[in-house]
Amino acid sequence: MSQLPADVAEVFQKVHDIVGLVYLVGGPVRDVLHGRDPKDLDFTTNLHPDEIEAKIEAAGIKTFSLGKRFGTVGFKLDGHHLEITTFRIEKYDGISRKPVVEYVDDITADLSRRDFTINAMAMRSDGTVIDPFGGQADLAAKTIRAVGKAGERYYEDPLRMLRAGRLAAELGFTIEEETFLSADHHADRILGVSKERWVQELDRLLVAKHADYGLRYLAKTDLLNYMIPELAVQVGYDQDSPYHELDLFEHSIKTVMLSEPEGIVRWAALLHDVGKPFVRHKNRQGYSNYHDHAVVGAEMVLKIGHYLKWSRARTEEVFELVLKHLEENSPIAEADSDARYK
Repeated sequence: MSQLPADVAEVFQKVHDIVGLVYLVGGPVRDVLHGRDPKDLDFTTNLHPDEIEAKIEAAGIKTFSLGKRFGTVGFKLDGHHLEITTFRIEKYDGISRKPVVEYVDDITADLSRRDFTINAMAMRSDGTVIDPFGGQADLAAKTIRAVGKAGERYYEDPLRMLRAGRLAAELGFTIEEETFLSADHHADRILGVSKERWVQELDRLLVAKHADYGLRYLAKTDLLNYMIPELAVQVGYDQDSPYHELDLFEHSIKTVMLSEPEGIVRWAALLHDVGKPFVRHKNRQGYSNYHDHAVVGAEMVLKIGHYLKWSRARTEEVFELVLKHLEENSPIAEADSDARYK
């Protein structure tokens, strides 16, 4: 049994009264068990979408049917955005991320299609937890572990590889070995996912409390090679400078962690030295010098922003911050300076 926050318990009971037997499922259960306030609430039931929709509308509540063909009916209640999804399994063809959906009557079968064990738990309105894959144990151990075989989960939906890093960065968890190594093995499949989805996950990873872990995961699994190869060049890159003890990628990570946890600032911190490997030459003392790396890096940001399908406004903001990151009034100048040494 688990104690639900009062506001969640109240909404849960109302949904139960309107629809019948429903389960809180996925991320909200994880957050409740982890002592965090859930944001959006997701429910699941054995009722089919038409039945769900009819019951909600009979209660005088407007529904959103955008996801109905995948079994999901959305609506708002007491200021919460809610979704109820029919128990289902998903079959993938290995090419598209859009599955063929088949409705089932078994909550365990529904949970088996989910990405990680900590997201594969359900909860009844009385707080009883349904946990067939050991999610509570992994939550206690602060571990990200795929449901079943990690390779199969990534083959079904390659975005899960990136989501593993983002979750680890947000929660301060570590990624279980097979789940980690399988991402390395399947890293090239991330190219089958839209850039917009990459950016959604990367945006959240970069502002997370443990963004450093997430960034190292991207590098170690080769996901970074496929997503931002200009940045992957930095991994293990010796700056050969008396002013820098860290390799270039570790310096960039440290700059991120020392900068304000705001999206544009964090992107600029990550990319502030992206031009360095491309302008390297020796100075008179025999050390490497990187003249005009800010200018070259800013120009590279334009190409990276275009590739990642950033908005024009975002691209221009990051461009300006990278171009001027050596100036005293730059929001990343202090972080850059403090990140030079171990």
